[in-house]
Amino acid sequence: MYNYILFDLDGTLTDPGRGITNSVAYALNKFGIDVADKTELYKFIGPPLTDSFEKYYGFSSDEAITAVEYYREYFKPKGIYENEIYQGVPEFLKALKENGKTVILATSKPEIFAIEILKYFGIDAYFDFVAGATLDKTRNKKGDVIAYALESVNVTDKSQCLMIGDRDQDINGAKQNGIDSLGVLYGYGDFEELSNAGATYIAKTVEDIIKYV
Repeated sequence: MYNYILFDLDGTLTDPGRGITNSVAYALNKFGIDVADKTELYKFIGPPLTDSFEKYYGFSSDEAITAVEYYREYFKPKGIYENEIYQGVPEFLKALKENGKTVILATSKPEIFAIEILKYFGIDAYFDFVAGATLDKTRNKKGDVIAYALESVNVTDKSQCLMIGDRDQDINGAKQNGIDSLGVLYGYGDFEELSNAGATYIAKTVEDIIKYV
């Protein structure tokens, strides 16, 4: 029985594809890089942005930090709202609360943006705690975010915790903190990525998650 349910945000509760790829494309354009097919930028969804700019475009640490600043120039006023909530998510969150679960957000997105997105979709009231990254990068790895969330809600029995996400960093972050994980296939990760990471469970749809929680 899981009493603490932790959720990733991007690719798990909402589909941020358009807003994130537009923001990344805007940042890359500042460096003179044009991206013809924005679906190539889906790989930016989930991991910390600085890591992705370094990994996929060979940016230095300083360049990656500057790229994130450019990214936010687009994301903060516009990209944050180029987002859609997955079908069934509000009803699922409501059911969890009605069944006495502690619902937590654990995202690598800056906390200030995550809270704004939850409010935008009207689902903020379902969350007991929101844990996100800090703007100064002192907390941006998923494992650190999960650790912060568990400590903040005073979890004493980790066997009661389940982390739900769509990418391998969600699964790895859960393992680093000694909790079970569930990978979802409707987001931006696939079965191979999630199974190789060691997900405890894998679900195809929002409705499929219910049997595990």
